[in-house]
Amino acid sequence: MKAIDKNMVTEITISYKPKFDIAERPVVRTGTDALNQFILGFDRETMMIQEEFLVLYLNRANAVLGLFKASKGGLTGTVADTRLILAVGLKLLATSVILAHNHPSGNLNPSLADQELTGKLYEAGRLMDIKVVDHLIVSPTGGCYSFADNGLL
Repeated sequence: MKAIDKNMVTEITISYKPKFDIAERPVVRTGTDALNQFILGFDRETMMIQEEFLVLYLNRANAVLGLFKASKGGLTGTVADTRLILAVGLKLLATSVILAHNHPSGNLNPSLADQELTGKLYEAGRLMDIKVVDHLIVSPTGGCYSFADNGLL
């Protein structure tokens, strides 16, 4: 058996370099706190015409580690990749996440696809010890639907 040439193996490194003082991280204690963080991440100019899927990553003290725009799609949907969402969470050493996406129509009722994706992310996160705390559906007019508040998590 031939040995692997060490010059042919890609080295992988993991790093986390926040651009702010750790003590200044916002803390999410309520759904309103989470919504306020997500509003900063949604593209307000296209919120009425394109769906976006965002993820808020939290540490054990519910302090925000980061906000990740997982996808931006069309008028009626967007693709959220479970592996990518969890990969970011693992890199940040997140212990929990809050999911959010907008419905350009303003309809806050979760679709079957919304419910299935939430369940898939919940189960995948559980296996990786990253808890899905909530999934918010946000309306361009300001309303919000919480999966947790409505017993869907």
